[in-house]
Amino acid sequence: MAIRVFVTGGTFDKEYNELAGSLFFKDTHVPEMLALGRCRLELEVRTLMMIDSLEMTYSDRSVILEQCLKAAEDRIVITHGTDTMEVTARTLGPAIRGKTVVLTGAMVPYKFGSSDGLFNLGSALAFVQTLPHGVYIAMNGRYFDWQNVRKNRETGVFEETL
Repeated sequence: MAIRVFVTGGTFDKEYNELAGSLFFKDTHVPEMLALGRCRLELEVRTLMMIDSLEMTYSDRSVILEQCLKAAEDRIVITHGTDTMEVTARTLGPAIRGKTVVLTGAMVPYKFGSSDGLFNLGSALAFVQTLPHGVYIAMNGRYFDWQNVRKNRETGVFEETL
């Protein structure tokens, strides 16, 4: 079972500039994370963009949707910023058929060493192999259907919108 991984940026891939005291993007950390996790899955990793999800536009989401629809694989993981992950999930949800798509991200940059990103990436890879076709968000060991999820800004966790 081949899995496609699309990288879009977000906190997952941010780095810290010690001189300027700011976060920035260089290259994705996904291959390093997969190696660290000793991943043995058949994966194809492709960087679509490296942006903060707060800066993501309708056009950017259209690119993500187009790439998901064009992908030969029917199992797709998307690394994404957590601030607007549910917006992208709601863009993909109604349009994706016959594929399982799992979006995931991190609250703390991977390069900080105490990131949740490695765990979230591993969880997303497990969920994409086992969930039925549809669009999901995977964070902190849980998965959520695209129609029933939000990021709780007070607690910093994803939850069902019931």
